[in-house]
Amino acid sequence: MAFDQMKMLQQLRKAQKQLGKEIIEVEAGDGAVVVQITGELKIKSVKIDPASVDLDDIEQLEHWVEIAVRDGLAKAQEVAAETMKPLMGGLGNLPL
Repeated sequence: MAFDQMKMLQQLRKAQKQLGKEIIEVEAGDGAVVVQITGELKIKSVKIDPASVDLDDIEQLEHWVEIAVRDGLAKAQEVAAETMKPLMGGLGNLPL
């Protein structure tokens, strides 16, 4: 493997490690639900404010969770794409 390819793989691994440390936080329902997602698209935490939950309207809570997870994943994907974008051009020449 050429030196440039090894260097590119090393940069790629470094970027992936950085993404694992990146935390995206999204809230829904005016802070009733807060979701943290890593740059690796893994859910780190889901927090629910008990004062904001109406036990007679669980569907609303489910909706807030869905919104927070969806928006968090979308933002995490954007962060991951931006982080990896400069590295992707050099990967076309790597043997599989």
